[in-house]
Formats: sequence, C-alpha cells, structure tokens
Amino acid sequence: MMASLFSIFDPSSSVFSLSLNWISTFLGLLFLPFMYWVSPSRWVMMWLKFTSMLYGEFKVILGSKNLGLNVLFVSLLTLIVFNNSLGLLPYVFTSSSHLVMTLTLAFPLWLSFMIFGWVNHTQEMFAHLVPQGTPGVLMPFMVLIESISNIIRPGTLAVRLAANMIAGHLLLSLLGGMGSSMPLGILWGLIILQILLLMLESAVAVIQSYVFAILSTLYASEVN
Repeated sequence: MMASLFSIFDPSSSVFSLSLNWISTFLGLLFLPFMYWVSPSRWVMMWLKFTSMLYGEFKVILGSKNLGLNVLFVSLLTLIVFNNSLGLLPYVFTSSSHLVMTLTLAFPLWLSFMIFGWVNHTQEMFAHLVPQGTPGVLMPFMVLIESISNIIRPGTLAVRLAANMIAGHLLLSLLGGMGSSMPLGILWGLIILQILLLMLESAVAVIQSYVFAILSTLYASEVN
C-alpha cells in the first residue's frame, strides 16, 4: 500500500517519458510570450499586478540597486507557482514535490550567497556568527549554532517546499482511493471535501512559493 501510494510521485520508468516529465518543469516558459501576443485578460492583469507587488516588496528588502536579484526572485517565485499549480491537475507530473528539483533551486542560491558574503564581506559574516550582547562564555556555542543554522538553510528550504506538496497530494490520493468503496450519500460528502481540499492546496501552492522566495531574499539581504 505504501509503495503504491507514493508511486503517484514516480515520473516514469522509461527514459523518454522521464525526460518529458522533467521538461514539463519549464513548460510555463511557452506561455510567457502568449501573454504579450493577445490582449491582456483579467487573469493576466491580476498576475502582472501580483508580480509587480512582489517586486516592490523584494526591492524594499534588497534595495533598489539590486535590480537583477529582484527580477531573479520574482522569476523564481513564478517558476515554483507554475509547477505547484501544474501538479494539481490530474495525471500531471509534480516536479516541485521532488527534492531533486527543490534542492536544485535552493542549493546554488545559498552557495552563491555564501561565497559572495565571505569573499566581499568577511568581517560582517564573522559578526553574524555572534549575535550582539552574547556573553563571552556562550560565544563558542553561538558560533557553532549559527554555523549549523547557515549550513542547513538550503535543506530546510528544499524539504519545506517538497514536504508541503507531497502532503497535499497524498491526502488527495487517499481520499480519491476511498470513493469506490463508499455509499452514495457519503460519496457526495467526500467529493465536497476533495473540492475544499483542492482549494486549500491551490492556496498552499502560492503560499509555499512565496515563502521560498521571501526566505531566499532574506538570505541574500544578509550578505549584501
């Protein structure tokens, strides 16, 4: 039962299908030019307003000089939102529920921030390891704790995103598998529950994307 339950996250056993599943991660790039070819709809205008609001929020954290980083994090959020939302469709591969995908996004960002900070702001990076007002006796322990918390940052970013996607998909799969063995009266209640859960998962897809992007922005601001 456990193997069949988690098999919904298995892309495929064949090499060709496996490649196509991972290519679907970047399928959203095909829709970006379409937004500028046709007259903007209500949904397009809503999304553009949402991204411009995020850009303003990231600019407050990173400063107006870091234009490239602001655009990078807005693009990162757009990619994660698209893949999270794509996974809510039936029979569609969810790449953001795999640690391979989430670690690929989190680890290079964290590593580049660390290299930039330690090369260009070495003294400030050492100062971050000991919070202000720490007693002298606790300083070695604080350095150890802060070092560990910095090292596990990409892991926590990746696991948080993947775990939230996996949890929602597993719950939807469990509820869907129970429908065939239930009476008709209970079945309608189960359908309503699945619809409500799907709405909740849609909100989680956006919220987790925002959390991933905003935490990455905060990590970048520490070394800026």
